[in-house]
Amino acid sequence: MAALRVIVSPPSPSGGRRVRVDGTILGLAQGLPDLVEFLRRAGLEGLDEDDVAQSRLVEWHGGGPDVWTSPS
Repeated sequence: MAALRVIVSPPSPSGGRRVRVDGTILGLAQGLPDLVEFLRRAGLEGLDEDDVAQSRLVEWHGGGPDVWTSPS
C-alpha cells in the first residue's frame, strides 16, 4: 500500500491547523490529539502523539508539531 500524504497547513488566524490527507480535508486540528484522531479515522491506527510529531509521513507547513496558533 502506498503511503498517505499528510499535510498540516499553517495555523489559521483563529487558531488550529487544517489537515489534509491525499488532498482531502479532514478537519481543523487544535493540537496533536486532534491530528492523531484524524489520522486514525483515515486508517492510520496505532499512532500516538510522539509518533505523529516525528513521522516523515506528515508535512508541516508554517511550523512544526509544537505550533498551533498564528503568530501575533
